[in-house]
Amino acid sequence: MSALPPATRDWLAGPALARLWSGARQRLESNGVQSTGSLRLTAVSSRERSDLSLLLGKPLTGAAVTVRLDALDERLRTSAAGLGLRQVLEELGPPLVDRRAAREENAAERQRVRASLASSLDASPLAGLEWVGRWSDALRRTGIPKGVTPEAAVRTFQQAVQVLGVLLDPHRTDACGRGELAASVTGSAHGLDDGSWLARLVQRGIALAHGTDLPGDAAGRRALWRLVSVTPDEVSSTVLTYGLRPVGEDWRARSLRERADHRAETHLTSRDLLDVRLHLPAGTTVHICENPRVVEAAAEAGGSHPLVCTSGSAATVVLALLDTLASTGSRFAYHGDFDWPGLALANRIIRRYGAQPWRMSADDYEHLATRNQAERIPQLPLAGQPVSAVWDAGLAPAMAALGVALHEEAALDLLVDDLRGAP
Repeated sequence: MSALPPATRDWLAGPALARLWSGARQRLESNGVQSTGSLRLTAVSSRERSDLSLLLGKPLTGAAVTVRLDALDERLRTSAAGLGLRQVLEELGPPLVDRRAAREENAAERQRVRASLASSLDASPLAGLEWVGRWSDALRRTGIPKGVTPEAAVRTFQQAVQVLGVLLDPHRTDACGRGELAASVTGSAHGLDDGSWLARLVQRGIALAHGTDLPGDAAGRRALWRLVSVTPDEVSSTVLTYGLRPVGEDWRARSLRERADHRAETHLTSRDLLDVRLHLPAGTTVHICENPRVVEAAAEAGGSHPLVCTSGSAATVVLALLDTLASTGSRFAYHGDFDWPGLALANRIIRRYGAQPWRMSADDYEHLATRNQAERIPQLPLAGQPVSAVWDAGLAPAMAALGVALHEEAALDLLVDDLRGAP
C-alpha cells in the first residue's frame, strides 16, 4: 500500500513533474541519498511551470527553473504528501540506490581481494619470482569478471596460486592429468576446463613464467599445459575419417591402411595426432565433407578416396588433422551444406587450406534444388544472414533467390560416385 494519499500520488505522478523526479533521483543517488544541492530544469513547458509553481508554493516565470532540493524536501513534508523527498521518490519509483556508498563498498571489496591475493602469493613458493609481479599486475588490470562475488574471487585467486605453485615447482618431476589436478584443488575435475576463469588465470601465469605468449586457440592452450607436464583431455574429441593410407611401418600407419582395406571408418583422437605424423603419398587429394552420413555412404560403397569429416563446425581436432596432412603435401577438395553456416565453414576451410570446391558451385546448387523439387522432396527454408562464397560469387545470390537450404545428403549419390572414382 502506498503511504501517499491516492489523489496526491496521482498528481505527483503526473507527466508535468516527471522531469523533476527523474533529475532529483539522479542527484540523490549520486550524493549519498541526501536532499542537498539544487536541480535546474530548462525548456520548461507551461504545464510543467504551472505544476512546479503549485508544488513549490511560489510563482515561477521563464523557461528555466532552479529547484533547491532541501526546500523541496521541506515543502513535501509539510504538504498533503506528508513525506520527505527520498520517500516520495521511492513511492513513485523503485528504491533509491546510494551509488556513492556502492562505489566505496566496491572499492573496499577490490582492496580486500587484492590484499588476499598478495597474502596468498607471499605465503606460496611463488613469492619473489620475477614474473609473479607482472601476473598480479595483469590481474588488477583485467579485474574480476562480471557476476563473480568477492568471496568467489578470493577463492579462485587462492586456487590459482596453489595450482601455479605445484606446476612451477622446480623439483616437480611427475606429470598429471588436468582433470586430476583440477579435482585436487577445486573438488571438481572440470575446475580447470577451457573457458573457466581459473584456467585463464593459471594459463596466464604459465605463459609469463615461461616467457611465452598467452595462446588464443585450443591447440595452443593444450601445448601450454603440456609445457608444465599437465596432460589435457586428448581422447574425448575425435575426427571422423575414411580411407587414410599413410606411408610408414609404425603400427598406427599399418592400422589405418588395414582399416581402409576393410572399408572401415576411423575416429582419430588428438592423442593419435600427437603420437604419429600422418604422411599420405605425395600429391594425395583428401576430400572433406561436413556430414558423417557422407563417410558412412562412402564406406558402404567402397570409396577409394581418403575422406575427412568436419562433423559440423570443424573442432580443433579436425583442424589439427588437416594441418598435419597439409604440412606433408596433401591437397584438399571440400563439400558442405548449401546453407549460410555451411558457406561460412566452407570459406574457412578453403581459405585456410587452399581447398578446391567440390560440387559447390551455383550450378551445382541450382541442379540439386531443381532435382529435389522434381522429386517432390520437402523444401527446407534458407534462414539466417547471407554469406558470400569466396570461390563462386554467384552462389550466394542463387541461394538467396531460391531461398532453399540443401544439406549434403541432397548430393549424396553424386559425392559417392566421385569418391568411388579412380584416386
